[in-house]
Amino acid sequence: MKLKIQKEEIQNALQSIQGIVDRKTTMPILSHFLLKVNKTASLMATDLDIALKGPLKAEILEEGSLCIPARKLFEIAREVEGEILLEAQENNWIRATSGKSTFKLMGLPEQDFPALPEVKKSEELVIGADKLGTMIEKTAYATGESDTRYTLNGLLMHFIPKKKDVEFKMVGTDGHRLSSITVSVEGKLSEEKKLILPKKAALELKKLIEGSSEDVIIYIDKNHVFFSIKDIVLTSRLIEGTYPNYDQVIPKNNEKKVVIGKMDFLKALRRTSIMSREKTNAVRFDLEAGKITLISMNPDIGEAREEIAAQYKGDQMTVGFNARYLMDILQAMEGESVDVELQEPLSPTLVLEENNRDYLCVVMPMRT
Repeated sequence: MKLKIQKEEIQNALQSIQGIVDRKTTMPILSHFLLKVNKTASLMATDLDIALKGPLKAEILEEGSLCIPARKLFEIAREVEGEILLEAQENNWIRATSGKSTFKLMGLPEQDFPALPEVKKSEELVIGADKLGTMIEKTAYATGESDTRYTLNGLLMHFIPKKKDVEFKMVGTDGHRLSSITVSVEGKLSEEKKLILPKKAALELKKLIEGSSEDVIIYIDKNHVFFSIKDIVLTSRLIEGTYPNYDQVIPKNNEKKVVIGKMDFLKALRRTSIMSREKTNAVRFDLEAGKITLISMNPDIGEAREEIAAQYKGDQMTVGFNARYLMDILQAMEGESVDVELQEPLSPTLVLEENNRDYLCVVMPMRT
């Protein structure tokens, strides 16, 4: 195997797999990527749950294949200047030459590399990369972190067939808050499908499609989902299990409605949360006609209090929230104001973008 490749080409390709190759693994092969060279060149990387396969633009001098340490070749590509000559040596070694710099890396044979699942193209859905990236951005923050309820560590992808297209809902929740966004996508499905995409796969997908205006084709298999953009395919194993009935959590009849300027609200939360307890980030909200008073108290440090204007005409009410949860929601929302819909001090609270009910967030209040 022998090929010449531009520094930027190999550097960008290796950058895209750094989150997938596993450097702390007990299986050395998972810290390597497979470089295959025949009429064209391609690379593959996997951690056994996520896999990425994509093409490489290169001048091919000799065909062959080899598994190469991904981190080290990335560091080499980042530091050298000009094109790189990659040349396989005996006993799975590879030599990388650029200008007057020469590096030798110990590789592994192709047969050691895990087999990747084949893309099943029976049913496919099409969505713009920008739209899919926005869906992940607006929901991933609400997923669980190493939650023992393992289904909460992923994003629900709920596909509902309609007459002309498919309704696609993406949902994230950790049991204390929930985020849901709904869009229409092209394609046909024989039946409704609920898939749980691991959070890591969602974030790697978001990085892959960042800034792209291309379409992403989604293929669904029993245990895997495939995302194809141009010639690159990201494969993810699905989380097994039943996702909570998210629709039951979303309040339908919250009567107390508040309209607040988004940035004023976010800044006030940042300031008052400085004095809240670190573990709970608790901030108390005193609602009364035309304003909200935000209060945080920490017996060991002191307290903070701030008043902001709000459109509210209901009865006086006191409710407590984890300020961090509300700040995450506000940072994911667009527009100049947000709608907050409440019922009782401890009942689920709904937060919406102005004039948009396709994106909604639910947050559970705290005892004050």
